[in-house]
Amino acid sequence: MVTRMFIDGEWCDAASGATVEATSPATGESLGPVAEGDREDARRAIAAANAAFPAWAARTGFERAALLHRAADAMERRRDELARICTLDQGKPLKAEAEGEVGELVEFFRMAAEDAKRLEGRIPESAAPGRRVLLLRRPVGVLGLITPWNWPYTMPAEVLAPALGCGCTVVWTPAPTTAVCSGVLADCVVEADLPPGVFNFVLGPGPEVGDELAVNPDTQAVSFTGSTQTGMIVSRRAAGKVQLLEMGGNGPFVVMDDADVQIAAEAARVGCFLGAGQSCSAAERLLVHEAVRDEFVARLAEEVERDIRLGDPLEEATTLGPLNNEPGAAKMDEHVADAVERGAEVVAGGARAGGFPTRLYWPATVLDRVPPDSIAVTQETFGPIAPIVSVGSLEEAIERTNSQSYGLMAAIFTGDLAAGLRFADSVHMGLVNINETTNYWEPHLPWGGSGRSESGVGRVGGRYPMETLTEFQTVLIRS
Repeated sequence: MVTRMFIDGEWCDAASGATVEATSPATGESLGPVAEGDREDARRAIAAANAAFPAWAARTGFERAALLHRAADAMERRRDELARICTLDQGKPLKAEAEGEVGELVEFFRMAAEDAKRLEGRIPESAAPGRRVLLLRRPVGVLGLITPWNWPYTMPAEVLAPALGCGCTVVWTPAPTTAVCSGVLADCVVEADLPPGVFNFVLGPGPEVGDELAVNPDTQAVSFTGSTQTGMIVSRRAAGKVQLLEMGGNGPFVVMDDADVQIAAEAARVGCFLGAGQSCSAAERLLVHEAVRDEFVARLAEEVERDIRLGDPLEEATTLGPLNNEPGAAKMDEHVADAVERGAEVVAGGARAGGFPTRLYWPATVLDRVPPDSIAVTQETFGPIAPIVSVGSLEEAIERTNSQSYGLMAAIFTGDLAAGLRFADSVHMGLVNINETTNYWEPHLPWGGSGRSESGVGRVGGRYPMETLTEFQTVLIRS
């Protein structure tokens, strides 16, 4: 398989002719050459997107919706292919996760198609008689879309589909480590037969292609999903443009002394180990009331033993696949070692697993009595880890939640709804789940970081990106 770029309605190689070899984290085998673009390729794509913008913006929402549905039809036809290549390229277990992500991909395109038909303006009153005012929504222009490797279908779809639906043209660059499955997704969009330049797909390293999308004066909006450190760079480089940024999270998962401990343990299994913990909404620090900590640890260990199966992600029984890349695995090494050196107890896992085709297989790891100043608690690990920290009260849980600069997602388990709502009122989080895992979200709902944090700006989900990627044009009529 050769993965190429798509610019101005044509599949093409990098202008330089450069390629890199893609390797599966699951098998260690080659997935084929991938075009490696640079700034020149990004500039060609941006120019094509600008040329296509006026005609695309002038189309009705109903016309754009029909093309989005056509792309979703292609994804439906190619479900098995999309899921399998996601497993090979990203590492997700095929049955447990990859097939579900393809379902989310289709849902985002269907949802954006329908939302495109209902993106209405307003007619406010004028202060003067004999005048009418129209507020018309207009697309902002060309969107530079930069997406990560952890959800290689969901993360692009939640912005790409609404952007196309509301009339923006798009230049998309995915993470290099999931370029192959991203290429299959791009091919599904191409099957919809969009006008040349409306959708462009450019491969290459972030400091080259991603930076060009951020800094180029001919992109009017930039969307980025990824780490806080990189997101801050993108934000500065894209100063003055419309920005939609989802950055790091270090989700607190609070279990109070009146919680249903079994339900909390089941939710922690999903929160900590879905996607091998490589999720911005993962339960990254478990703040458990000291009165139920022993019971919670025991029940979580039982959940891991019974329901987590580390193995070949193509096997139906596998629920936990490899990490996507070596830097992620090395970060797990570092965080677990630091916690253990500081006195944490290993309840499950604790070291890389042997006997697999690559060294990227990390078992589900549960650590008890983790010091709150260990880096497994203070930083986003982005791996299959459950670091448990004792707390003595709701107030302490709130204080620890707000002690960090992250503000994306939190969960609390309690039998007292008033306490759960008090927690939600008090923490600086974009989303709070009460008696539900951190990894639970419904795609039509707004998702994004708190403005008091370093977890991003703007909202994805449903029609919410359309509100960011359009602007009101005020038209005043004197009759």
